[in-house]
Amino acid sequence: MYKEMIDIQKITNFQSRAEEFFPLNWYKKMLANDPIYYHQETDTWNVFKYADVKVVLSKHEYFSSVGKRTTTAVGANNKEGSIPEKINISGIDPPNHKKNRSLLSAAFTPRSLKLWEPRIQQIANNLLDNLEANGNIDIVKQFSSLFPTMVMADLIGVPSTDSLMYKKWVDVLFQPYIRGQEKEIDEQKQTAAKEYFEYLYPLVVQKHANPADDIITDLINVDINGEKFTDDEIVRTTMLLLGAGIETTGHMISSMFYSLLYDDTTLYNQLQNNLAIVPNAVEEMLRYRFHISKRERFVKEDNNLLGVDLKKGDVVISWMSAANMDETVFENPFELQINRPNSKKHLTFGNGPHFCLGAPLARLELNIALKTFLQKFSRIEPVETFNLEENLTESAVGQSLVYLPLNLYK
Repeated sequence: MYKEMIDIQKITNFQSRAEEFFPLNWYKKMLANDPIYYHQETDTWNVFKYADVKVVLSKHEYFSSVGKRTTTAVGANNKEGSIPEKINISGIDPPNHKKNRSLLSAAFTPRSLKLWEPRIQQIANNLLDNLEANGNIDIVKQFSSLFPTMVMADLIGVPSTDSLMYKKWVDVLFQPYIRGQEKEIDEQKQTAAKEYFEYLYPLVVQKHANPADDIITDLINVDINGEKFTDDEIVRTTMLLLGAGIETTGHMISSMFYSLLYDDTTLYNQLQNNLAIVPNAVEEMLRYRFHISKRERFVKEDNNLLGVDLKKGDVVISWMSAANMDETVFENPFELQINRPNSKKHLTFGNGPHFCLGAPLARLELNIALKTFLQKFSRIEPVETFNLEENLTESAVGQSLVYLPLNLYK
């Protein structure tokens, strides 16, 4: 179903790419002055406080995922780029949501994570072994964008040699619509979806005769109460998984390195001297540096759960990244503290029945990426000439880095 795009820029009114990349001042202002804010031009309610965001995300009886508007552009408006109804987990409510999630989660079991970990570790080792120590590198091009792309290609069961091609398709399929360029972007998305579909369909057919330890094979074998995937649905499901797995994780790895270079230059050495705190540091980075995490919901019936009168059909946007800065939950929330005791309470992956299915895989990748890097390189330094504003681009997760140079030392 085609959904009308909500123009988030009209709500935020950011004045630069850099401000959108890290909108701490805006979050601080909204949390203090307008924690529940009605924006007339987009006809949306916006919630920022931790408790309110949790209510909207978890109480599906009052706040539905089913609606005709959206804040995120995913896929394309043609058959090849549409999400199969069987795996539509973001746009439906329980109890139907539970059945669809069960079908998709067949590819994301705890057993899978254990099998995948050595494969992911090997990809990280190979990429980092190829980096030029004692020199200048671009961490985005040479690691943060390649790593999740190669991981998802390997896990899904498609040739890693074509990973740059997948990245190109994903960048198009998950790019947001820009005012005045909607038609052009829509055409680009449809072309990318068609190319991806035509490339992958033969590979899915071949997997029936040559099964492997990968997600395509898992999806072929799914059978929940007689419900199975067709080959067509498998191709379109992998398209969604590739995008979700590449875009967000790549963004987070780049943002982690930006923090290590510019937020606090002592962090790299602290982590290197105590690798045991890497998992907590990853959670704190997810709380502090993942922008912008948000979800839209639709009021199912009149209610006053947020302290304002909401009417049936109203749109409510939950700003999870703002909730991660709520001082009632996180002490000194606008500081990056890698030893923060409750970092894992962040809402970056959502909350309630729609909690991100890929969160365990994302956490595993982020931990492997950071820990392996710390073990291989003694220190990193920023490049003085780097200009943040000039090296950001529109993406599904807000502004993402396209280039981040650093000086690397063995």
